[in-house]
Amino acid sequence: MKIIESLLSFERWLNGVVWGIPAMILILGTGVYLSVRCGFPQFARFGHIMKNTLGKALQKQDTGKGAVSPFKAMCTALAASIGTGNIAGVSGAIAIGGPGAVFWMWISALLGMCTKFAEVTLAIVYRKRNEKGDWVGGPMYYIRDGLGKKFGWLAILFTIFGGLASFGIGNLTQINTIAATVNTAIGGFVPLTEQQQNVIAVIIGVLAAAITFTVLIGGISRIADVCALIVPVMAVIYVAASLIVILVNITEIPAVFAAIFKGAFNPASVAGGLAGVGIKTAITKGVGRGIFSNEAGLGSAPIAHAAADVDHPVKQGIFGVFEVFMDTIVVCTMTAMVVLLGVGVQNIGYGSDIGANLTIQGFTAVFGSKLPGVVVAICLTLFAFSTVLTWALYGTRCFEFLFGPKTVRIYQIIFCLMLIPGAVAKMQVAWDIADTLNGLMALPNLVALLLLSPVVIKYTKEYFSALKKK
Repeated sequence: MKIIESLLSFERWLNGVVWGIPAMILILGTGVYLSVRCGFPQFARFGHIMKNTLGKALQKQDTGKGAVSPFKAMCTALAASIGTGNIAGVSGAIAIGGPGAVFWMWISALLGMCTKFAEVTLAIVYRKRNEKGDWVGGPMYYIRDGLGKKFGWLAILFTIFGGLASFGIGNLTQINTIAATVNTAIGGFVPLTEQQQNVIAVIIGVLAAAITFTVLIGGISRIADVCALIVPVMAVIYVAASLIVILVNITEIPAVFAAIFKGAFNPASVAGGLAGVGIKTAITKGVGRGIFSNEAGLGSAPIAHAAADVDHPVKQGIFGVFEVFMDTIVVCTMTAMVVLLGVGVQNIGYGSDIGANLTIQGFTAVFGSKLPGVVVAICLTLFAFSTVLTWALYGTRCFEFLFGPKTVRIYQIIFCLMLIPGAVAKMQVAWDIADTLNGLMALPNLVALLLLSPVVIKYTKEYFSALKKK
């Protein structure tokens, strides 16, 4: 027992280091450096980015063998980033860091757009064909091939953290969130005993395991097809429901934005429940939950983007910009508005992370007591399941890099089977460990981004200079 307590104590300490102020400076600093060196493409080229991402979303695109369309590659990566962090993570950041946490979430996203632009661009530059003929890439490849053999240990470190993280943030925590949310939604209509809740959770776990394995054996193409179907649907449902809450409370919007900007620099001045909360908490919760949601700098998304059928790395890099914009500026902001407008800045129970329940309260204020549970359950199920699929891909690529292609099926079977106990387990510790592993993934990736920044700058100038000549 003492050993377990010691390990948990060490994990909490490590989490504080990984997501502490020095780490925030490294993450934000990388975003600032890349933005300046690349000419702030997320702002200066925003029109071009939207035209060539969202503007071409519905166009049919032919792809070569072992590749997927740029849009499907982006949807696959977006499926991992739009997840429970957009609902439970945002409301948790507000509950602990106050409304000002939303401001720092926006800042991290605006800078993170260029960070993800850079890592996606590098993923295309250094990708390889595997034995099946599929494009594979990501931080482990651009670290090894871009920085040379002497940095091989850094690539291995990333894949170890990434492979382990896939079981935490991409598996146990997601399926547990689905089961808990579905049970809450059903409980709004029919009271459930703990035994009945466990039965429902096991059924959900078994179904998720079967569906996930069916999708995984179809390879990157099937994963991309499923994500391209799920992501737009889940985003539209959630944004539409959130807009209704916003429109109903439209007169309160100026006050909410005032609380966000005021709370960013003086959280305690916004609400009485925030007494003792300082700017450090607002920053760490806002930036941390923002990165946890949009994954900019973690190195996970480039693994999915590497499969895109594009003829220039920057053509896929701009999808990275759109991905962060959609995830944080759009979806996370929707959640923040639902919480701050629906519950009310002064009515939030600050001090404890109550996760998705706070978001449900925001919807309840407009939709009544039963419908919100169903809406959030549907959205969270779609969000979380798509995250499961994409992180299964990330874990597959990590294990393939470490142990070779023959280990892939073994990994996938274990990954799917873990969904069953994960549905019924108590997951707070798993959330904490997953959070720590995500942070550890980011460190080797950020080092690589800074060292390989000349490559990103070269391709960025080349791409946008060619546009001027057309």
